[in-house]
Amino acid sequence: MKSSGEGALPKDSGRRTTASGRRPSGSDRTRRLVLAGSESAVQRSRDFSRAALLAWHWLPAPDAGRLAAAEDVLLMVSELVTNACLHAPGGPRELRLGWDGERLRVEVSDASPAAPRLRPFADPGRPGGHGLRVVDRLARDWGCLPEGEGKLVWLEVASPVDPGALQS
Repeated sequence: MKSSGEGALPKDSGRRTTASGRRPSGSDRTRRLVLAGSESAVQRSRDFSRAALLAWHWLPAPDAGRLAAAEDVLLMVSELVTNACLHAPGGPRELRLGWDGERLRVEVSDASPAAPRLRPFADPGRPGGHGLRVVDRLARDWGCLPEGEGKLVWLEVASPVDPGALQS
């Protein structure tokens, strides 16, 4: 785990802008999806995250670099939700996305108090055991915090666009 980090979603400083050059509004900054169990949770979470990325103008991406950043986010959302489906009783509880113009924070809560651990390097030819390695390599930071009787696993990625370049 890279660090323990803060449990709160990003806060708006009043000076940040979206990739399109506009500042995210209050309703744009935070998105929540309640997940009741594991059935179709990964696909629902990906669809929900894709809709948020569209609203925040990460998608459609104008170039390959920004498309890769959005696809990485969708992959990491899938990995966190899949881990909750596989390892937490009742599966994931909630997916939260928060974007402040500079960073995107993804949070997945579940009922298990057990913190996720990076496994020793697994055989690349065998399925399973690679999800947190993917998150560890793609995310700027990630961690786990207690939440109620369970936990909150979070990750952060930088905006694919320099917000300073968008301000006039």
